Amino acid sequence: MLNTKVRSVFISDVHLGTTACQAQYLLDFLSRCETEYLYLVGDIVDLLYMRKRVNFTPLHEQVVDKVLDLARSGTRVIYIPGNHDALMRRFCGQIVAGIEIHRHRVHYCADGRRFFVSHGDEFDSAMHAGMFWYVVGEFSHSLLLKLNTVLNGLRRVFKLPYWSLAGYIKKRIGKANEFISRFEWIAARQARELKYDGFVCGHIHQSGMRRIEGVLYCNDGDWVEHCTALIETHQGQFELVHWADHKEVLVREIDLSDEWEAIPQTN
Repeated sequence: MLNTKVRSVFISDVHLGTTACQAQYLLDFLSRCETEYLYLVGDIVDLLYMRKRVNFTPLHEQVVDKVLDLARSGTRVIYIPGNHDALMRRFCGQIVAGIEIHRHRVHYCADGRRFFVSHGDEFDSAMHAGMFWYVVGEFSHSLLLKLNTVLNGLRRVFKLPYWSLAGYIKKRIGKANEFISRFEWIAARQARELKYDGFVCGHIHQSGMRRIEGVLYCNDGDWVEHCTALIETHQGQFELVHWADHKEVLVREIDLSDEWEAIPQTN
């Protein structure tokens, strides 16, 4: 059974203002969770997309209202802008409507561990993704999200549960898997060099939790393809949860192997 009374919640890549945003599931998740900390780990409102077109529906407005309500009700809401809402970075260091805005943050877990929290786009230059990710990746990803929206609209008509077409296809593309693994290694190395116990981020739309060379890498995923969030229990343990028509815990930190993965040496 999913735990909805938690210490911390981390969500990212919501992309409010776009047709791909799964706002109905996120609103349900936020309405059922009781949490002391809510981290908004970037790309919450897609300001880049909204330069061309705005799709800010009443459901999207309700998500914003719910976040503001949580801040008013005592939840500490911390907003770390990403690359799609980078304009919000001009407000870093300020509190707006009860929401703290920071470029990155250190989260202190209930068990005393320290986790570095950032969106993750700061690693883009180190990824050497080149034309694959920026041009082909951006175009194909946008197309996949549109197809994903259409497909799940049809699935709702036939009373079928949510299913991520985009996620299914990406997992079967070797280049995408290589990109994700490299991103995880770079994030883990950054945490290790800064002497943190772990790293929490988003950005790549792929949730995950792995022990890599002495640190715990956690990616909270997204709310356009996978509908996932990272939670911290009151005991200081992390869990990845999926929240759509079907709700489940994807990974528990306590179930991970005690063995650390090594970061491959790169030239």
